[in-house]
Amino acid sequence: MTTPINMPHLALCLQTFATDVREGFVEITRHGLAIFGLAVVLVSLTFLAQPELQASASEALFGWLEFRQSENQEPTPQRNAANRSTVKDPKTLTPEQLLATRWLSRKYRVSAEPLSAMVAEAWALGERSQLPPSLILAIMAVQSRFNPFVSATPGQVGLMQIDLQAHAEALAQFGGPLAAFDPLTNLRLGVRHLQGLMQQTENLEEALALYGVSSGFNGEGQFVDRVLAEQVMIEKSFEKASPTGRVAQ
Repeated sequence: MTTPINMPHLALCLQTFATDVREGFVEITRHGLAIFGLAVVLVSLTFLAQPELQASASEALFGWLEFRQSENQEPTPQRNAANRSTVKDPKTLTPEQLLATRWLSRKYRVSAEPLSAMVAEAWALGERSQLPPSLILAIMAVQSRFNPFVSATPGQVGLMQIDLQAHAEALAQFGGPLAAFDPLTNLRLGVRHLQGLMQQTENLEEALALYGVSSGFNGEGQFVDRVLAEQVMIEKSFEKASPTGRVAQ
């Protein structure tokens, strides 16, 4: 004969079982979190006691994040090396600038594209400083032959042969001493330096003489003569520019 099921008793058993399971799960979770928290504390104390481990871990983490970020990035124009070069399309120059660029490119064997950027900047600086752009180009020609990495004497570098020590404060605004090798930065600081010298002297020749001395140019008096002679030749190079805006052939 089959024994009838006591439903109230079965319900009580199931309720008791569920309660035990829930309490056990909570207890296990509590202990697990406690162990995890203890592990975090121990790791933190280890890093605090050994700063080199903390630095290594941070470096690894940031390296991984940077790698993940670069992995997910699509190529953009800013990541193109050509956009970081100091170059300019000669076709965008004015007739005078284009003729000067062609002449300087042939004489100093410099590619027209980077030279175009220097010529255009010389014109822009000339307008702001009230200095003839031909004079600015002449100083670059004599000082560096348009080589932005040249160092004729120790401490003087770049297109305009600016003195790293004398211009340390100005270079700091552009990122430090290495900024002197950036063509446009070097050019702008050189023009600013010449402007300052002109305010201290009575005429351009005296200012140029001081510029030559400050840049370590060898040969007293020769610097002024060479710069002024080069300026005349540069100005002759763009006299062919026609008033219609086209370059005469």
